[in-house]
Amino acid sequence: MVKVHIVGAGPGDVDLITVKGLRCIETADIILYDRLINKELLTYAKRGAKLIFCGKLPNRHAMIQEQINRALVNYAQQGLNVIRLKGGDPFVFGRGAEEAEVLAQHNIPFEIVPGITSGIAAPAYAGIPVTHRDLSSSFAMVTGHMQEGKDDSIQWESLAKGIDTIAIYMGVGNLPYIRQQLLKYGREEKTPVALIQWGTFAQQKTVTGTLANIEEVVKKENIQNPSIIVVGEVVTLREKIQWLENVKPEPLIEEISV
Repeated sequence: MVKVHIVGAGPGDVDLITVKGLRCIETADIILYDRLINKELLTYAKRGAKLIFCGKLPNRHAMIQEQINRALVNYAQQGLNVIRLKGGDPFVFGRGAEEAEVLAQHNIPFEIVPGITSGIAAPAYAGIPVTHRDLSSSFAMVTGHMQEGKDDSIQWESLAKGIDTIAIYMGVGNLPYIRQQLLKYGREEKTPVALIQWGTFAQQKTVTGTLANIEEVVKKENIQNPSIIVVGEVVTLREKIQWLENVKPEPLIEEISV
């Protein structure tokens, strides 16, 4: 039986996928891919490879997770070379571990191919380091998308008081609550905040503000998901070291029909 590869596609820029991840794409018989991968990566698939869209939007899923799990098992049991291609890193808010668990339960060999996660890459493309000798010696990645019907398990007091830089995934819709919790537990209103939409893609857009006014900034600039929220003094470095805006943009790649 061949091995299933659960591959991190990186944050968006097609050049940020790992060499190993690209080799997996090139040799796959089946590629089950997510919504936020750069579709240009699919052009590296071999002729005849089956490409299956597994994207998820709020309240609208092309495939529910259980269907994805079954597909991975079924195709692997047919002896096909299966790739599960996920945005960013499969183990950072990507449900890759859940898929690996299912494969293990069915005694199907698998391998995890890490990818660059957007919580680091998007700020870097915006000129914001997540750590800095003078400004930040600690960094946390947090989900901003709370599961329905479950209590908020995030340790907001620890984040607010103990972490210098916070990268929050999928948090635009919950920004008022996130802001409220950070302020409630001691973060100052003047704390710098950035939102990076479509990080590392050609259409990346970055806005900055503070905990005092970031809601108004986001509303005015119409920032939507997918976006990373960065909270911390490192945001101030963007004024000095932003670089992407100085690079001549390449034409946007239209979504590939597969």
